[in-house]
Amino acid sequence: MRITGYRTLTTVQEWGRPVGDANGVFADGVVPVSVVVVETDEGISGVGLGPHVEIERIFAAIDGEDPRAVTSLYDRMLRHTFKAGHAGPVFGTIGALDTALWDIKAQVAGEPLWRLLGGRDRLVPAYASGLDIGLTDDELVATYEVYARYGLRAAKLKGGLDIERDRQRLCLVRDVLTEAGHGQRPGLMLDVNEAWTRKQAVRHVCELERALDLIWIEEPVRRWDAEGLAAVGRGIRASVATGENLTGLEQYRPLIAAGAVDIVQMAAVWGVTHFLRASALAHAHDLPVSPIGNSPIGLLHAATAVPNHLTSELQDLTPPVGVSVDLYVEDGAFVLGDSPGLGVRVDEDRIRAVRHPRAQASEGPNVRPERAGRRLLAGVDGIATARPFPGAPLHSHNDVSPTARH
Repeated sequence: MRITGYRTLTTVQEWGRPVGDANGVFADGVVPVSVVVVETDEGISGVGLGPHVEIERIFAAIDGEDPRAVTSLYDRMLRHTFKAGHAGPVFGTIGALDTALWDIKAQVAGEPLWRLLGGRDRLVPAYASGLDIGLTDDELVATYEVYARYGLRAAKLKGGLDIERDRQRLCLVRDVLTEAGHGQRPGLMLDVNEAWTRKQAVRHVCELERALDLIWIEEPVRRWDAEGLAAVGRGIRASVATGENLTGLEQYRPLIAAGAVDIVQMAAVWGVTHFLRASALAHAHDLPVSPIGNSPIGLLHAATAVPNHLTSELQDLTPPVGVSVDLYVEDGAFVLGDSPGLGVRVDEDRIRAVRHPRAQASEGPNVRPERAGRRLLAGVDGIATARPFPGAPLHSHNDVSPTARH
């Protein structure tokens, strides 16, 4: 069996509402999703969701090879990016190809990937994550009421721009999930996407912890700041979660060595092999792992086979346009199916008919704001005072700021 080629597609995730984080929002809720399909000479194709940056150069590492040699081919792809490095979307391309190869390997074996990897239980515990910073209070409540109907009792909110708003929004979601759980206390997390300094992070989280019990604070400072993440962890009760933007074990090692991370995260687009290796590294330090991303199908299968999986992120309850997945959500967990491989099918005709919005270069959460980490007051960027959330009031001198005392 040999790898003979690949195809790339781009579809969209249609949220039907604004989605984003402290760095920006997609106002129309339409988010591009890249798809890679790897072909073989036996007619079996594998699917990976992720970038296809520099894919010609990376694909050369696996062209003509037996796709079942997945982990060896993963290392081969890394070697093909040796000089320029494999960070960022290049690592995502390697991950998409890696996921497609695992899909092929499991299909050849006639088993779902979770079974091939040694998983015993098809259930993967989940938490709700609505990418919700652009929602009004009413929209926020309505969104998490839907998650609650699927049995989800833990939620991660986006925040970091205004501590008072973060507290209010966390309390709203806490009340929704408490009612759905008949009084059982829910799990709450806050993701600020690297928006704070070290001192801001400690002060703001401590202020939130006066009223709330947070499971974790995610990316409170820059992703590579091992000393800063460790300082935040020492100053708060909540765990520190990070890792979704780390690419390669070499980026995890200094954080783990510094005691800078309590919940080790991996992005869905970084691939199955990376997840398995990073999970083993975390397990060696008695740390739990948690996959991040929309449609994290490959990592859900892999999560069943590692001893330290804690919970997986559940974003949109529907897959990208033209993509179907053999799983469903019930009682707060992903339930994986029995289809051989990943259980992912793509309708290429439907994907080709997708309308792709023309996004502005500065639109959305993928561009770091100029004042990130240097905001003196809530909702203030430079000299302009903005409404960070639709319908939110402009704030007064009583707002929490980096100079406020708690």
